[in-house]
Amino acid sequence: MNFMGSNKELLLIHAGMKRVFLSHSINVMLTPQYYTLKKEELPVKYLYQAKKIAPSLFDGLLEEVGSYEYLVYKEGEKWVFIAYNPGQIRSLLLSKGINPEQVGKIFFAQQAVEHFKAPVLLGENEALVTLDNTVVVVPQAALDEEVKPIRFTNNFTPKTGITLQGSYGSLLSMKQAIALASVFLLFAGMFFIEGARYAKGSTATIEELQELQEAYPSLQSKIQRESIADKYRSIDSKERRKREIIKSFSGLIFKGATLTSLLVNDKGVKAEFSCSDEKVAKHLMQLAKKEKFSKVKSIGSNTVQIEGVL
Repeated sequence: MNFMGSNKELLLIHAGMKRVFLSHSINVMLTPQYYTLKKEELPVKYLYQAKKIAPSLFDGLLEEVGSYEYLVYKEGEKWVFIAYNPGQIRSLLLSKGINPEQVGKIFFAQQAVEHFKAPVLLGENEALVTLDNTVVVVPQAALDEEVKPIRFTNNFTPKTGITLQGSYGSLLSMKQAIALASVFLLFAGMFFIEGARYAKGSTATIEELQELQEAYPSLQSKIQRESIADKYRSIDSKERRKREIIKSFSGLIFKGATLTSLLVNDKGVKAEFSCSDEKVAKHLMQLAKKEKFSKVKSIGSNTVQIEGVL
């Protein structure tokens, strides 16, 4: 049974579609005109393995405009890879009179291949048909006159779909939100540990200072007290600097840039970021230089190393 919002109207989006006027939320299905499909028999067993190699399968096949994401699933003995451009899809929806916030789920025609048992007409000139278990767009003039077209209904709704980033007021997908929440939780834990250690150290320092003052009355002089205060003030300054640097690193985490290691000690800080591509790596290095870290360099394939001193 399909629980993916089959109660919502499923609207088929195609090139010849006229603008619509909606006052309710819907699900949409895109024709092959708006995604790129590949089927491959691969020696991988798990979905996460197939997703990792998805970008490499489309090298040279996609327009170098915007960024692409991938829907991957198993179909028989083959893995199905669907590449789509979220920015182009958003623009497409707006051109058809559909606000992206009105869209619940987005599906692709290939996901419903088993339902295209007969042609589905697209306007007056084209139709969707299945050839070699693949949904394609063909001219209506090429259809067999003896095969009657079928009507597109909510029954075509697949079990899984995608959600555009930014829908329902969110700038991040659920997966990205969880990843960022994990990173911020890590930083919160580091702040807590550093704060507890610093508080404990401060208490011990005060007690030690009181014992010294009681044992050596001469330390009560203003000059000597200030000298001791300056010593521990420098320690406090280092701890504050550590927290400021960690906060700066949190600002360098964005889509495509992942913090893979972080070392903080009394000598300084050292971090490494893994970037999804060269463009992201260059942008990360520019941001790091604005934060005035002492060393910012690329040490490998889209890996950026950042160092700073206290």
